[in-house]
Amino acid sequence: MKPRIKALREEPGADGGAEVEDITLSEQIYRLLRRDIMRGAFAPGQSLRLELLKQRYGGSFSPIREALNRLRSERMVVTTTSRGFRIAPLSVEEMWDACETRILIDCDALRRSLANADDAWEARLVGAFHALALAARRADEAPVLDQEREEALEARHHDFHHALIGACRSPWLLDLSAQLYAQTERYRRPARALAVASGSERNVDDEHRQLLDAALSRDADRSAAMLAAHYRKTAQVIERILAWPGRQAASA
Repeated sequence: MKPRIKALREEPGADGGAEVEDITLSEQIYRLLRRDIMRGAFAPGQSLRLELLKQRYGGSFSPIREALNRLRSERMVVTTTSRGFRIAPLSVEEMWDACETRILIDCDALRRSLANADDAWEARLVGAFHALALAARRADEAPVLDQEREEALEARHHDFHHALIGACRSPWLLDLSAQLYAQTERYRRPARALAVASGSERNVDDEHRQLLDAALSRDADRSAAMLAAHYRKTAQVIERILAWPGRQAASA
């Protein structure tokens, strides 16, 4: 039986406070390494030496390899010819592939969700939107990029998009959507950091508000079209940022 450790639950409890859960060391390393990949602590294509990861996250090589193999299955890291691991490179082509596939999955899930929508779904969606708006305001009010506020914003952003499709009644669609969300997240988060630093004319908060209004009206065609446009606008911003001079973006 694998040893377990105490760790703070990633999602807060029902009262909004932090909760402790028992997890394996491999799970803990997976969470920390995934978070650091999303934050840009490692450069795309960077080699991940096991000794370096052991010093950074603790544990033995076995749980570290388990975490790396899990991240490989999520396409966050790739294997090397020497049976090592490195951070998956960033690629405009891969990013657009993930974006368009996500549109196929999420728009179908959204249509199904609206067809099954009830009062409980509406309450969850409205609550998720207000939590997202609050997190966005707090992140934007920070004088400099604040990692804790950015983490909270990303969590609320995920909650809102999940709430949109949450009534689709298809575990497969929800699982595929979660995988594609993670793939686009590793592009969106560095892009947001650069957009905040350089200023952006795009009003993402307004796009989320319009998505909410369309979904609450149960207009499936308008909602799906707006969701697709929302994803493609993000992809266009990311493509411009990846093309900036000096931006290190390796091709897949």
